[in-house]
Amino acid sequence: MKRTAKQWKDCYMAKEFHENYYYENWLGAVCSEEGTAFRLWSPQAADARIRLYKEGEGGEPYAAYPMVRKEKGVWEYVSSENLHGTYYDFALELEEESVITADPYARACGLNGRRSMAVDLSRTNPEGWEEDVPPDYGTEQVIYELHVKEFSWDASGGFPEEVRGKYRAFCCPNTTLHGDGTHPTGISYLKELGVTHIQLMPVYDFGSVDEAGDPDGFNWGYDPVNWNVPEGSYSSDPAHGEVRIRELKEAVQSLHRQGFRVIMDVVYNHSYSLDSWLQKTAPWYYYRVWEDGTPSNGSACGNDLASERPMCAKFILDSVLYWAREYHFDGFRFDLMGLLDVGLMNRIRTELDKIRGKGEILLYGEPWAAAPTAMEGGAAQTDKRNLSLLDPGIGIFCDNTRDAVKGSVFRTKEPGFVNGGKGFESAVFHGVKAWCGRRGFGAVSPAQIITYVSAHDNQTLWDKLTDTTWDESRRRKEYRLAAGICMTSQGRPFLLSGEEFERTKGGLEDSYNAPIALNRLDWDRAYERLDLVNYYKGLIALRKQLPALYDKTEHAANRIRLYLRRTGFVGFTADNTDEKNSGAYRMLCILYNRRNSGIEVRLPEGEWEILADGADSFLWKNPPRVSGTVLVAPVSMLVLGRR
Repeated sequence: MKRTAKQWKDCYMAKEFHENYYYENWLGAVCSEEGTAFRLWSPQAADARIRLYKEGEGGEPYAAYPMVRKEKGVWEYVSSENLHGTYYDFALELEEESVITADPYARACGLNGRRSMAVDLSRTNPEGWEEDVPPDYGTEQVIYELHVKEFSWDASGGFPEEVRGKYRAFCCPNTTLHGDGTHPTGISYLKELGVTHIQLMPVYDFGSVDEAGDPDGFNWGYDPVNWNVPEGSYSSDPAHGEVRIRELKEAVQSLHRQGFRVIMDVVYNHSYSLDSWLQKTAPWYYYRVWEDGTPSNGSACGNDLASERPMCAKFILDSVLYWAREYHFDGFRFDLMGLLDVGLMNRIRTELDKIRGKGEILLYGEPWAAAPTAMEGGAAQTDKRNLSLLDPGIGIFCDNTRDAVKGSVFRTKEPGFVNGGKGFESAVFHGVKAWCGRRGFGAVSPAQIITYVSAHDNQTLWDKLTDTTWDESRRRKEYRLAAGICMTSQGRPFLLSGEEFERTKGGLEDSYNAPIALNRLDWDRAYERLDLVNYYKGLIALRKQLPALYDKTEHAANRIRLYLRRTGFVGFTADNTDEKNSGAYRMLCILYNRRNSGIEVRLPEGEWEILADGADSFLWKNPPRVSGTVLVAPVSMLVLGRR
């Protein structure tokens, strides 16, 4: 008789289960010239066989071999052959039924990830891979969120036809608008913009796009099937498992050579479906279940991974470390991090620090869940409520600042500070200090806070402001003010790709599976809105010169002093000195005015230089000088420095 989900849960909750079955060593397939070994954790299986195939889909196995049951619920098969390029799956006997499954730990796979592939990873390395190192990013990290297909799909980007929407587009460093040879797009455009870190939306193997189907098929990709395998639809040949591995490595290598660090967007809170390889090999072990036996759904995607269970935690930790070591990723952004437990996230932080040094690999995520989750054993969720329990090297997206600046992302007609909302002045000021020192939700340092006003989720900034401000002239001023607040706050700045040229999705809040024609980056629009692009460039360049803004130490918030706060107005001063006394300005004064009328402000004593205002963010190159009082124009900001 088959056990119910609740009966499985009771089995796994027993202390004896983990004592008997927690396995510390490697799992998956290891392939080299010395031979190939396969290990699978399936403690409840009565029998296990490995089946070998010539192709990644279709056909019958050319061989099948019994696996040997080892300690701690592990099954093993060892071959003296190098089986690189050989596809495989497992036939298990579970509860007197035959179960066919791919390998949860697979590093390579066939088309659409249905069959695993043994891979000699040394054969997938591009030339010079052993010498690949991340570039120095200078004083500040500016993160730019990018989707592989959106980046290069549109013809306006000037990418060669065969690489559009693919990993290989990142190996084209000199693309221009419609190939005109004059207006940079792609990587060269991003270099001029000044961002330092490229956050790639999911590039693991996901299930929501058919790799053999419509080449214009689109999804954001938050649907994991094979967590340790690159997505095939972005490769030039998804039917051959080694190709996607090599091409993703080439993309990371190219971005490193062009001066960018690369962050991977990861999803370990749920799987594409409950009919996953994890579920097939260990029924209900990797998934949370409520006491009545129903699956937990805090992800709003039908299931939640049980990160608090030891072998699930091992799976997630092993996966993150694999991507960091094998693919040289420089950071990880966790989707719905609030569904994972604090203990696991702190372990991940500790282990990543051992690879390159403390904090060298970024780690941050969404500190929330979509709904309650059935977390077990008193584990604490990695959400804002538990920020104080987190290693200070783990960052969170700050929706407090986001919503204070532009209004609620869930109530699209509701304005925030820049677009006329009332009562947001205090939240804007605390956002400037990255919410450091606050009781309850409070960061240890600005390093813990991702400051942003738009991301792939919800409306773009332009679409949100369009829903709250009918006058387009005012809307454009609000847009610049929102950008200014983000870029003059102490947290780590984060931009949605195209935010700098008023990216629009026609008001659509959730474009995860909308056509690529809607989601693509419109490179024509970048040059139609060149004044705004240049405004972002100036803010980014200025920020990198100001220690008061890029300081990420625990004492950074002490630099900021509230200078003036009125309805629709926030002003503060900032100590801009650093240990080397290298800053040109000893003090900053930053003023935000969202009112429809200008406001005259008495400045602190001394002569001040205007470094940026609502129209020009490059004033710092030849700054006007003022003293006594200064006029802050309607719906704009001023950044002033005193030497």
